[in-house]
Amino acid sequence: MTTTLLIPTLNEIIGMKEIMPKIKKGWIDQIIILDGGSTDGTIEYARENGYFVYVQKRPGIRNAYTEVWPMIKGDVVITFSPDGNSIPEAIPALVEKMKEGYDMAIASRYLGEARSEDDDIMTGFGNWMFTNMLNFLYGAHYTDAIGIYRAYKTKMIYDLGLDKDDGFIFAEKLLKTHISWEPLLSVRVVKRRLKIAEIPASEPRRIGGIRKLQAFKWGAVILLQFIREKFVWR
Repeated sequence: MTTTLLIPTLNEIIGMKEIMPKIKKGWIDQIIILDGGSTDGTIEYARENGYFVYVQKRPGIRNAYTEVWPMIKGDVVITFSPDGNSIPEAIPALVEKMKEGYDMAIASRYLGEARSEDDDIMTGFGNWMFTNMLNFLYGAHYTDAIGIYRAYKTKMIYDLGLDKDDGFIFAEKLLKTHISWEPLLSVRVVKRRLKIAEIPASEPRRIGGIRKLQAFKWGAVILLQFIREKFVWR
């Protein structure tokens, strides 16, 4: 089993300098920096340190994922935030879970003794609400269904149709935003009855950069997706 570490960035130079040296290259087989058009030196820092950088062409993180996916060589991909929220030491544990035969393994911020130091009242409630809503609607058992930090089989994105616009485009156009595919991925993995694992991984506070969260718009998109997936999509 080979593994690709996919790292989305947008003006994360402070976090990159702090976090990237902690990632041991022996843990994974490929590292891709997926950049949204940084102007703070993130791209230059990554290239100077030997990382492959892909700069997305279309706006939105899921569009960036779709563009870069053909460049992923690993059987498994781990999506990782370099802003300090994702702890590098959880990478080997995620890899081990995938070697055990799981289709997806999530680094949960809320499993066991794990905690999110980056949550505020709104994000903490939102993560709890949408995770429990997903569990109720689909009979799942997630503790963290929304977060980016997870490992999953690379080909699963095509198998579940997440590279297509149909699960996103209506809600995104309605709310004039772009959303990532993690919430919908969590839903479709359960609907397909694939094997899911979670490991505890606390979320430290962000290191530098600016939070890109659009809480109300993204929350509304997730709600519409959950309803559509339950009553429309097959």
